[in-house]
Amino acid sequence: MKVDIALADGNTLMLSALSELFEKDDRFSLVSATNTAESFLQATLTVPSSVAVIDWSLPDLGAERLLQVLREQQTPTRIIVSTHGTSNDLPKRAMAAGAAGFCSHKEPPERLVETAWEVSTGKMVFPYLDVRDLQDPLQSLTKTEKALLMSLSLGRTNKQLSSDHRISINTVKFHLRNMYDKLAVNSRAQAIAFYYSNSPNQSSRDVDQG
Repeated sequence: MKVDIALADGNTLMLSALSELFEKDDRFSLVSATNTAESFLQATLTVPSSVAVIDWSLPDLGAERLLQVLREQQTPTRIIVSTHGTSNDLPKRAMAAGAAGFCSHKEPPERLVETAWEVSTGKMVFPYLDVRDLQDPLQSLTKTEKALLMSLSLGRTNKQLSSDHRISINTVKFHLRNMYDKLAVNSRAQAIAFYYSNSPNQSSRDVDQG
């Protein structure tokens, strides 16, 4: 079964080249190719894809803000950020915003295709990052993910999480999957264990806030 993929790049020539690149690969089925964040968002919400490749400096919003918007929507699309930029912090910013992969335009085109394939199988694909520079994984979570993790630590089921946070069960599952990726865990139990082992003062903070 082919992997549905969407593309978004403000550069018409780059968008055309990317479209041709993925159309030539039998593993993928191109569902949309757009040149602004707004048009990409509309296309993704109308016809969701498994994977999407978006340019970091996508017109209107930019990839960073677009990723934050997408994560509040009911879309299962896993995003790969591509860029001409050379800043060393871009991969970390992309990861923190919710991207599932990162690929520089300096790399061979085939690398982007393989990154898309790996991401479609559930992997997160980023260049080497010095662990000394990485932020606390808990800090990379969105406000919604943090709230869900706190509720998860209280033993709430997906149905209860859906009711508590007024979002659909599919949206709960989507946020939990992103959360697991960021925390590098594979289950609810591991996420809860991570939460308590990395938040030793959580109980006192909760009391203070209550």
